[in-house]
Amino acid sequence: MRAIFLGTPEIAVPSLRALAAIARVVGVVCQPDRPSGRGLHLHAPPIKVEAERLGVQVVQPTKIKTPDFLEWVRERRADIALVLAYGRILPPTVLAAPLHGCVNLHASILPSYRGAAPINWAIVKGETETGISLMQMDEGLDTGPVYSVHKTSIGPDETAGELAARVGELAAEVVRDGLPRVLAGELVAVPQDATRATFAPVLKKEDGRIVWTKSAVEVHNHVRGMTPWPGAFSYLGGKLIKILETRRSTLAPGQAPPGTLVAADPATTLVACGKGALEIVRAQVEGRKPLAARDLVVGRTFGKGAQFD
Repeated sequence: MRAIFLGTPEIAVPSLRALAAIARVVGVVCQPDRPSGRGLHLHAPPIKVEAERLGVQVVQPTKIKTPDFLEWVRERRADIALVLAYGRILPPTVLAAPLHGCVNLHASILPSYRGAAPINWAIVKGETETGISLMQMDEGLDTGPVYSVHKTSIGPDETAGELAARVGELAAEVVRDGLPRVLAGELVAVPQDATRATFAPVLKKEDGRIVWTKSAVEVHNHVRGMTPWPGAFSYLGGKLIKILETRRSTLAPGQAPPGTLVAADPATTLVACGKGALEIVRAQVEGRKPLAARDLVVGRTFGKGAQFD
């Protein structure tokens, strides 16, 4: 089997390895190198690093709706293209270029959470399970018929980063077991019920802002869903505070307005929410290193009665 792989972030790496174990990978497509870190040096995406380790040709087009990219895809003479978190919608000409088209591994239980950030939004919305949907791609946004769905539970304190690592391994299992069955005609793609569709749009930095008037459970889910990126944040005394880890609490906040630190001592740091209170476990003042909440109390960043914006 000749296959092309399209993906970019860490979650896609196990699937590329799995594909290389069952097929001849004749090309890998990923996003261009991006600047990151304090020095804004260019860094290769994880898929590029893995493809080079495997000795597979990598292309990183800035545009995919071009004759040159289409020609490159056609020259691979691929039986199938496998996609996971590539980050762009493929044009119809590219979708049709491989013999059996393009198959996508989408990190949700379709038709729920179509879009770019299904893991994050599933956690934010308080879902208790997610999964991998193996689907035939069409011109829409995750709208194609589905071959199979593979579910996994979401832990009550699991972050988006932790869940993505588990889902990435689950996707690799689907590649090894499911992709050969697709090519053999053993799996039949079933159309999605569009009336049940929900969406998971691209994350923006502003999505990380905490709304303290929501319940403690909702804020806890928000922090988990925004970790590690874009990161949950709020302002305290004019300083941006990144909330890195929280813990649900059974303690009542009393009559304090949402966002108020109702306890701030070495034992616990509690913030009043619209309903209930939430314990801050770790946080970070912008430009400084992450600290345990008790250290921020000792350093007087957190004080009882202070209020987050």
